[in-house]
Amino acid sequence: MLDIKWIRENPKALVDALVKRGQSSDAAQASVDDLLIKDESRRAHLGELQVKQERRNAASREIGNAMRNGDSALADQLKTEVADIKVFIQNGEARERELDKALNDALAVVPNVPLDDVPMGADEHDNVELRKVGEVKQRSNWVKEHFEIGEALGLMDFERAAKLSGSRFTILKGQLARLERALGQFMIDLHTTEHGYTEVQPPLLVRDEALFGTNQLPKFEEDLFFTPHGESRLGLIPTAEVPLTNLVREEILNQEQLPLRVTALTPCFRSEAGSAGRDTRGMLRQHQFYKVELVSITDAESSLAEHDRMTQCAEEVLKRLELPFRTMVLCTGDMGFGARKTHDIEVWLPGQNTYREISSCSVCGDFQARRMDARYRPKDEKATRFVHTLNGSGTAVGRALIAVLENYQNEDGSVTIPEVLRPYMGGATKIEASRS
Repeated sequence: MLDIKWIRENPKALVDALVKRGQSSDAAQASVDDLLIKDESRRAHLGELQVKQERRNAASREIGNAMRNGDSALADQLKTEVADIKVFIQNGEARERELDKALNDALAVVPNVPLDDVPMGADEHDNVELRKVGEVKQRSNWVKEHFEIGEALGLMDFERAAKLSGSRFTILKGQLARLERALGQFMIDLHTTEHGYTEVQPPLLVRDEALFGTNQLPKFEEDLFFTPHGESRLGLIPTAEVPLTNLVREEILNQEQLPLRVTALTPCFRSEAGSAGRDTRGMLRQHQFYKVELVSITDAESSLAEHDRMTQCAEEVLKRLELPFRTMVLCTGDMGFGARKTHDIEVWLPGQNTYREISSCSVCGDFQARRMDARYRPKDEKATRFVHTLNGSGTAVGRALIAVLENYQNEDGSVTIPEVLRPYMGGATKIEASRS
C-alpha cells in the first residue's frame, strides 16, 4: 500500500507510474483524483471533529465557571451544547471509520511504484535480458517435452489425477516422485547451509489479513482457494511468501535484527483463474505444486542490494543443477502488483525450445509493510520506519523437475540424474522406464 501523504505531495508521479504500468492517462488521473478526494474528505472531517472536541472541552470548563458564579441558566445552556456535541462526535466517529475504509479500500487496489531503472514496456516482450548462463545445445529431433518423457517412463499420470481432482493436477510415482522430493531438499539445504536463510515450516492455511498483507487480497481473490473456518474462512497459500512475510506483521523490530532471511519448502495452491487455455498439457501450470520460497526483511537502505543477493541465491540452484538459464529484468507492464522491481529467472526447456520462468525475485520496498504494519526502529532513533520486504522463488520445484527431465533426457527415453541430486536419490544415476 502506498503512503497517502506521498500521493498527496506527488500526484503526478503516481499518475506517471500508473501509466508506466499500462493504465491510460485518463484512467490513471481518475484513480489519483479519486484518492485525493477521499483523502481530503477524511482530513476535512477529522478537522471538524477536532474543532468540536476542543469546543466540548472548553464548554465543560465554562459549565464549572457558570455553576460557581451561580448562573444556572448559562450552565444549562452549556450542558445542552455539550450534549449535542457529544452526539455529533459519536456520529462523527462512525463517519470517520467509513471515510477511513473508503480511502483504504481505494489504496488497496493501487499497485506499487516502479523504480526509476525499471525498463518501460507493455508486456513480456519488452523485458530486458540481464545475463545468460549455460550453453543451449542444438535441439535433436528425438527431444521430447516433459510430459511425454514422464508418461513414457510410466511415472507421470495425468489421467488418474484428473479422476481424483480434475484438470491441472499430476500424479508422480517411483523415481520421479523421489526426484521431485530430492530437488526440494537440495534447494532448501543449499539456501540454509550456504546462503544464510532460516528454514521455516509455516501454516498452509492463512487468514484474510495475511493475504491482504502480501497483496493477494483484495485484487487477486479469484486466484485463491478458500475453505470455511468457523464463521470466517481460511485461504490456502498460493506461495509461502504469504506466511513468511507476515511473520513480522504488527511488530517493531530493532535494526540490529535485520536482515531477516527465511525460507520454506511448501505446497502451493492456485486456481489459475486467468490462465484458461494456457499450458494445459503437462506440469507447467498446476493448481497444486511445490516451491521453495525465499523472503528477506530489511531496512530501507539495504533492500536493493538484498534484491541482487536473492537473485544470485536463486540462480545458484540452476548453476548447481547445470541447467541453462537467463535472468530478465521485467518491464513496467509485466511486473507484479506489489513489486518495485523484479528479476525473472527463466530456465531453458529443450522440449519447448524456449526459456520459461522458474523464479521471480521482487523487491517491494515498504509497500507490503504498510499493509502489515511491520516496522523497525533505526539505531539511535526514537521514531520507527516501515521495513522493506523482498520475496523470490528459490526455485519452483515442479518447474525444476520439468527442466531436469527435458535437459537430462537421453535418446533411449531414460533420464540422467544431475550429479548434485544423486546423494538424495540413493546414489542412482539414471531413471528408466517403470516395469510396473
